[in-house]
Amino acid sequence: MVRLIAEFEQQRFVQMVFPHQKTDWAEYLEEARQNFVNIVDVIRKYEKVLLVCADVEEAKRYFDSLKNIDFVEYESDDTWARDISAISVEENGEVVLYDFNFNAWGGKFAYAKDNALSRSIAAHYPHKMRSCDFILEGGGIETNGRGVLLTTAACMLNPNRNALDERTTTQKLKEFFGLDRVLYLRHGYLAGDDTDSHIDTLARFVDEKTIMYVKCDDATDEHYAELAKMEAELETIARKHDFMLVPLPFCDPIHYDGERLPATYANFLMINGAVLVPVYGVRQDETALQIFREFFRDRDVIAVDCSVLIRQHGSLHCVTMNFS
Repeated sequence: MVRLIAEFEQQRFVQMVFPHQKTDWAEYLEEARQNFVNIVDVIRKYEKVLLVCADVEEAKRYFDSLKNIDFVEYESDDTWARDISAISVEENGEVVLYDFNFNAWGGKFAYAKDNALSRSIAAHYPHKMRSCDFILEGGGIETNGRGVLLTTAACMLNPNRNALDERTTTQKLKEFFGLDRVLYLRHGYLAGDDTDSHIDTLARFVDEKTIMYVKCDDATDEHYAELAKMEAELETIARKHDFMLVPLPFCDPIHYDGERLPATYANFLMINGAVLVPVYGVRQDETALQIFREFFRDRDVIAVDCSVLIRQHGSLHCVTMNFS
């Protein structure tokens, strides 16, 4: 029996990849590193962090203490741990790590080192690993841990990934993860997003029966029509599968170097005993945090400033990967 493990279940550690000079963070490397340090410092209060670094000794100097951090040296192309890390799957009660192929969201950037990361550091994992001949990013899938996978057609069925039709793709996902249902959203996007609409920027399972999603109320915003259509899709899914929906606010536009950035509260991270919520210094931050506090009454809700992360078109969930 195979089961894709949900993020809201118990975790062993979170993996992150520390920015270095050869990454796209180079222009504001110290700001980026401090943002990563802040995230590590929050996570390690609750569980271990495995930090992949191009130079371990250099990275260690950024931390006041090394408690609950394990370091491994490997030079990556970039730092999007969610998409380049292995995925935790349960096989007959045992956790196995599935290492899928990564092609930088359809060949948009260099990716050879990122694609080899999991295999290269496999000795640091407590579980065995399987190589899967299929292009898949962790940010492109959401599960309730009970046989349902939520994804977007724009990403999962994009010919720049596997060039397979929907039927074949669905069957492969079901076989990989022991799924009963694969649900595709046909609408929804974020301006500035490089991932072809990863689901973790739009809609997330927070328990077996509940999906949080971004909702745009500003009819003048470029996202309004598409996100309204996405909401209608989610409402249909919720009725059919007896799910509850929790809307999250949509951020006011945030720009950097003349470009609108993909700021989203859906890119939160669930860990043992806490949920980390990305904030951006906009008026919707407190509204979003209150929604999380009301839902996650059994977890600490912690705001993490991700205004630097979105300059590179990702946020909190994108730079972390939970391992079970």
